[in-house]
Amino acid sequence: MPRQMTKAEIEEAFRRWHAANPNPTTELEYGSPFQLLVAVVLSAQATDKGVNIATRKLFAQAPTPEAMATLGEAGIAEHIKTIGLYRNKAKNVAMLSHQLLERHAGEVPNNREALEALPGVGRKTANVVLNTIFRHPEMAVDTHIFRVSNRMGLAPGKDVLAVERALLRRVPKAYLVDAHHWLILHGRYVCVARKPRCGACIVRDLCQYPDKTDAT
Repeated sequence: MPRQMTKAEIEEAFRRWHAANPNPTTELEYGSPFQLLVAVVLSAQATDKGVNIATRKLFAQAPTPEAMATLGEAGIAEHIKTIGLYRNKAKNVAMLSHQLLERHAGEVPNNREALEALPGVGRKTANVVLNTIFRHPEMAVDTHIFRVSNRMGLAPGKDVLAVERALLRRVPKAYLVDAHHWLILHGRYVCVARKPRCGACIVRDLCQYPDKTDAT
């Protein structure tokens, strides 16, 4: 287990990530809060690339909750068959579209309780929407962020909720809103699971991972 990074080391790491990418955002493609919500629901156990391929046609036909509800579960399923668990996801997207219309006038709610009450929306999905759309300082801990936080000694934790809470405590407030995106991108492209690209890492000297590689 690596030692925890110091406050100064964490501050410097985020300073560098900010300098390299001042405006990080999700790689999911969307044109509205509703479309992001749907894309995130579809992204569970799927890649952003795969979701984007499916949603380009889906959103062209059903860009709004009204259109999605009209398309219906079977119609949605036809567009997302390339995504894992597509039948269950199609059911959730159809149901959440109806609920948005019935309970929220077709608008994506700006609070966790209302978001998590929607079919297919758990804590992580709610955090992504609250952070990306409404700019809340939330931390959606996926496999990438969980790995990076533990491997670097940034915010170690035994489960995703423990890591989420540790990150909210340890990430400097000035960087908190965008931290979720920097960490995902770092885990997706640099601090990868099997052979981290430590030779290409801009925070290598700050990271406490003991088994660094020379991979670039």
